Amino acid sequence: MNELRELLFPERGVRGAYVDLREGIQDMTGWRHYAPDVYRLLGQALAATPLLASHLKFEGRINLQFKGNGALQLLVTQIDHQLELRGMAKTTPDAAGPFGELMGDGMLAMVMEPARGTQYYQAIVEVAGESLAEALEGYFTQSEQLATFIRLAAGPDRLVGLMLQRLPSDEVKDGDAHWEHMLALAHTVSEPEMLAKDGETLLRHLFHEEDRRVFEPRPVNLRCRCSHASISAMLLGLGQEELQPVLEQHGRVAVTCEFCGREYSYSESDIRALLDADSATGDNQTRQ
Repeated sequence: MNELRELLFPERGVRGAYVDLREGIQDMTGWRHYAPDVYRLLGQALAATPLLASHLKFEGRINLQFKGNGALQLLVTQIDHQLELRGMAKTTPDAAGPFGELMGDGMLAMVMEPARGTQYYQAIVEVAGESLAEALEGYFTQSEQLATFIRLAAGPDRLVGLMLQRLPSDEVKDGDAHWEHMLALAHTVSEPEMLAKDGETLLRHLFHEEDRRVFEPRPVNLRCRCSHASISAMLLGLGQEELQPVLEQHGRVAVTCEFCGREYSYSESDIRALLDADSATGDNQTRQ
C-alpha cells in the first residue's frame, strides 16, 4: 500500500512527513523506458510531491515542474487533494549523469491550482544543489522562508521520502538548537537504508529518543489519469475530418499519453465504430 504519514515533534518545534510508495510504479514509469539516472530522478520527484502536499489544506492540485537546459528538458509531477499522483520526464536520448549534469542551469516551479476559482499560486526559483532534495530545500528557503530537510530514495519497486520543517520560532523555546538537533539526526539516514527499512522501523531508528506523533496514514494513489474512454472522447472531439487523413497515411490513429507514455492505438474499424456509436447516441438524444 502507498501511504503518507504526517509527523510532529512538539518539544522540538518541528513537523514532518514520511511517504512510502510501492504500488503503481511500473505502470507510471515503465511505458517510457527511462534511463537509470532519469528513472531515479523521476522516482525521487514522485516521492517528494506527496511530502509537499502533506500540510496543505485546500481542494485542488499541486504541480512541481523542473525545466532545464541539460539532458533533462522537463520533469513534471502532479498531486491533488485526494493524493492522486502522477509524473513524467522528457530528456535527450543520451540522458545520464548526476543531478547537476542532467539539469544544467534549470528552474524549479511550484504551482498550486485551487479546484474552484481562477486564483492560483506560483513560485519559480533557480535550481541549486547537488540533488533534487537540495533543490527543494532551496525552494523552501528562497520562496517560503521555511527551514526544511528532505531525503529521497528511489528503487526499482519502492519510492521513499522524508521531510522535516521547522515551525515558527516563537512556538518553541531554543528553536535554533532544537532544529540543529533534528537535522543532525535526520542527516544520518542514507538512501539505501530508506529503501531497506519499513517506515515504522526507520522512524524509530532515527528518532527513538524523541517525543513524536505519527498520524494515521493516508493512501496515495500513484497512477495516470489516462484511459481508453478519455482518449476516445478526445478523438471524437477531433471528428472524422481530422482523423481521416491520419488513417489514410498511417492506417491507424495512435495517441501516446504525455504523462505515462502509454500508447492507445485505433484501427480504421475502431474509429468507424467509435464515430457510429457517437452518432447513434446523438440521434437517440435528439429523438428524446
